[in-house]
Amino acid sequence: MPPEALAHLAAVPPYAAPLHLAVGMFDGVHRGHQEVIRRAVDAARAAGGTAGVLTFWPHPSVVLRPAAPTRVMQDPAAKAEVLRQLGVELILTEPFAAGIADVEAGEFVGWLRARLPGLAGLYVGDNFRFGRGRRGDVAVLRETGRVAGVAVTVVPPVQVDGAPVSSTRIRSLLAAGELTAVAGLLGRPYASRGPVVPGKRLGRTLGFPTLNLVWSPPAAPRYGVYAVRVSGASGPARPAVANFGLRPTVERATEPRLEVHVFGDCPWTEGDEVRVEWAHFLRPEQAFPDLAALRRQILQDCAAARAALGLPPA
Repeated sequence: MPPEALAHLAAVPPYAAPLHLAVGMFDGVHRGHQEVIRRAVDAARAAGGTAGVLTFWPHPSVVLRPAAPTRVMQDPAAKAEVLRQLGVELILTEPFAAGIADVEAGEFVGWLRARLPGLAGLYVGDNFRFGRGRRGDVAVLRETGRVAGVAVTVVPPVQVDGAPVSSTRIRSLLAAGELTAVAGLLGRPYASRGPVVPGKRLGRTLGFPTLNLVWSPPAAPRYGVYAVRVSGASGPARPAVANFGLRPTVERATEPRLEVHVFGDCPWTEGDEVRVEWAHFLRPEQAFPDLAALRRQILQDCAAARAALGLPPA
């Protein structure tokens, strides 16, 4: 990741003006978010300027309602990876703290312009709220943008199956294991990334060696078994079966772990970072009476995963 990818407003790297800036939390970078960002990218390319995104970390709810913060799907690095694929050149991840939360709505555009003197356009969704107490709406943004000489583009929500695409909707589908629906709202398969860490090697003992990944976002998929595809820094993706959960048969874990058994030769080992693309939910996680029963079920899970991925039986 280039060092400027997660820069913030206190240390903005050089960029080519004019700056066309999409603003929002953009958790998940779903199809609705992508439409907002596309408008900024297209405008920047037409003007020979820079396409940027201003987002926040932590989620504003951590500051505004700390007793019940929103469970996010992505950390800043995962979000930045998707944003760069959309053509975003400047990613500003602003710490959401008392300072920005206290900016009055009528002063927000001026506050941005002082820090981003090349700012030419702002791009937001129609539910965008900003300023102290979230008092600012798109009408206020348009008027204050007009006064400051900053064009404001408000993008309506994208509809899928008769309802707006939203991060809240995607989180609910993830919790239910509805990966096909999740992919439809994201506009891409759901994926995770993490380093391979040492495990207890129980899978190897059972005849199914696994990659053990450190990965547990606040808004995570349903605990269970999945058909997945795994990839690394280079080479093609490999089909696999994965278990995400607390491993109730072998330990009383309190933190979930993602364990992936790659079909065929596995080129990755401890210390490598891998990407897991989640294709199909197969079954919920469950406890088994003994390791023999667990092994029988893993055999069935492998067969189910191969079928779900369109592979011939082993």
